[in-house]
Amino acid sequence: MQVVVVEVVVVVGYCYSMEPFGRNATVLATAVALGLSIRARRKQSLTRAGSLAALAVGFLLVGTGLRGFNLLVFYQIGTSATKHKHHAKAKVDGSLAGARSGNSAITTARGPGQVLACSLLATLLSLLHVLWYGSEQPIVFGDDNGTNDNNYYYNASCLTCGIMAHHATCLADTLASEMGILAKNRPFLITQPWKRVPTGTNGGVTGEGFFWSLVGGFVIGLSTVVFDSLSGLLLSSSSSSSIIATIVRMLLFASTCGLVGSLIDSVLGATIQQTYYDPDTKLVYQANDEGIPKSAQPWVGINLLNNEQVNLVSVALTTAVGGWVLGPMFFP
Repeated sequence: MQVVVVEVVVVVGYCYSMEPFGRNATVLATAVALGLSIRARRKQSLTRAGSLAALAVGFLLVGTGLRGFNLLVFYQIGTSATKHKHHAKAKVDGSLAGARSGNSAITTARGPGQVLACSLLATLLSLLHVLWYGSEQPIVFGDDNGTNDNNYYYNASCLTCGIMAHHATCLADTLASEMGILAKNRPFLITQPWKRVPTGTNGGVTGEGFFWSLVGGFVIGLSTVVFDSLSGLLLSSSSSSSIIATIVRMLLFASTCGLVGSLIDSVLGATIQQTYYDPDTKLVYQANDEGIPKSAQPWVGINLLNNEQVNLVSVALTTAVGGWVLGPMFFP
């Protein structure tokens, strides 16, 4: 957490009117991306290839503007949640390498596929925003903001809301998975609410998981408020009442996107991602896990997509819904 605090403090000197990939933005993005990549390798939270992927997306996202720092918020909180009570999780989830080898460092290290699944789409949308609309813009739907070009701000706001929805979904899904698995009650299958399933089953949900989904989205909304305050975008509202309304809408929007994203991910996990269950060891496994015991049986879903692919699809769907459906609803 100390590293994140230092990075935020450094931002203050550069943030105001920072041009995308200008001198200040490039220096800041380079320093932050290198720091993220090196720290991830030292903490063994990312593999070597994963840290290189983080270096690339970190530079591109932070270089586009302060909202790109939501990637660091996701990384910091998501990594902490993954490591939280890891050994307790390994007792129910055979997918964790620590359940077989006892090496938690191997378990928590994420590869480039996982990094890109949680950042690639947001990076592409951020680059499109820079290409078409330049610097980060306030979220404005149905108002030309004095430019006589209503479509300009509307479309820019769609991209912004889509990027927010992306980060909210990623953090919400991570917290729901990593914290929800510790729930005392057995989860029920999202597609068959009357059916209880083993803890760790894809598509298995709990009340605690829903709560953490909302928390993940709320955190992204809150961090976006902070970054927009630093950049001056939040203060562009003409009155204190409109600023407060914008903050409330941003928090509600991000929380809703987090919950919607987790629901979509759970439905996909219960249908097109296969879970195996071993009645002997009482552990669940993913279809693409190595060393699945012969006694493990197909339990839920079909083997169409793996975990990273499900995450990517759910994030893409929520990004589209958040940017082009929920955004105009929450920011009229």
